[in-house]
Amino acid sequence: MFVILMLTCKWKGIALISSQFDLFLFDLDGVVYVGSEPLPGAVESLERLRQENKSIRFLTNDPCATRESACARLHRLGITVETHEMITSSYATAQYMKDQGITSAIVLSDRHLQQECLKVGIEVNTVEHPEAVVVGWDGQITLHEIQIAAQLITKGAAFIATNPDLTFPTREGPALATGSLVEMLKQATQVRPIIVGKPNTAMFQAAFQSCPSISKDRVVMIGDNPLTDIVGAHQFGISSILISETNTNPFPVKDDMRNPDAIIPNLKSLFKQDVQVTKWTKQDSVWPEEVKPAVTAVVFNQDGYVLFMRRKDNDQWGLPTGRVEIGESVEQAVVREVQEETGLEVKVKKLIGVYSDPAVQTFVYPNGQVVHFITTCFECEIIGGAIKKETEEAQDVRFFSPNQLPKNTLPMHVKRMNEIVASRDE
Repeated sequence: MFVILMLTCKWKGIALISSQFDLFLFDLDGVVYVGSEPLPGAVESLERLRQENKSIRFLTNDPCATRESACARLHRLGITVETHEMITSSYATAQYMKDQGITSAIVLSDRHLQQECLKVGIEVNTVEHPEAVVVGWDGQITLHEIQIAAQLITKGAAFIATNPDLTFPTREGPALATGSLVEMLKQATQVRPIIVGKPNTAMFQAAFQSCPSISKDRVVMIGDNPLTDIVGAHQFGISSILISETNTNPFPVKDDMRNPDAIIPNLKSLFKQDVQVTKWTKQDSVWPEEVKPAVTAVVFNQDGYVLFMRRKDNDQWGLPTGRVEIGESVEQAVVREVQEETGLEVKVKKLIGVYSDPAVQTFVYPNGQVVHFITTCFECEIIGGAIKKETEEAQDVRFFSPNQLPKNTLPMHVKRMNEIVASRDE
């Protein structure tokens, strides 16, 4: 009877989650425990995985812990864990700084992150002109300390953060976390921080490298935060499971990176046969940090050639393109952008289309910022001005045949021109 049941389940494609993977990555807060209490079934489930010879790693964005103190907390809950199985954001951040050759830092965090920095030889809070400002979490941080950090960042100190989480779960509800401090400094300095923790892939890579014999298709991340645990796993190219009482995807778009490959209420479900995990296939696209409106101009000259500019920020050719500023219509924005970027005065002739496909419309800046642009594209005609060979944003401006664009043209603009040429030939 047992053999028949197992064969039937296999034929239907149903298998225990625990049998589908060899390396299990776990978040801590909201997955293994909340506050000082383990979540239902967590202790027993982790022990069962060990009995089945599964590899386990814990990845926590909590910067208020060293690896040793995080392990000690699990020990108090009755959970077996070795130091090398624990990857905290404070540990990962200190390792990142060491790898970057940073030797001094102002650390806005409690003693745990400071200890991890000291372990790798980084001077903490003792240098007048530190190489970096590092943000973790400490409920006792003052506005005066934040102001000093902002001034140092503005003067050139590297801006590094352990994690982007705005809040973390407690029994009383969400509490402020590192991301709230990061956003304050980001807005004050207009400097984009380097964030080490999830959803960035550094912690996932560290866990994966510690188990070199296991392939990525046998690795799964289990967490409770779609924006860090799930996106991070998918960006790294592994499957993910969300801990949630609601058995529905948190976001409406099917292939959204924030949607998990399975949803379970607690860790006991790792051993149930009615849960199907969809294997994640890594995508070429990068998950954007924000969505912004933009405009693009297609400007033809009298010979049917189209205006392109070679951008200074990425050394690639592209159509005149820019953001829509506050208080502007899209028509006003496209006219302004063409004038600023090329020197030509134009007027809008017709709407070509609105482009929003994230696979094409996501742009990675040299500083690592990733933006998904929703772009309104207009055909424009020249009414005055003269081409400037170099502007604040362009190192060269020229007209090209729509059928013979420069080799290093932005892929999204190549695709756009192909569509435009096809429509003009119809």
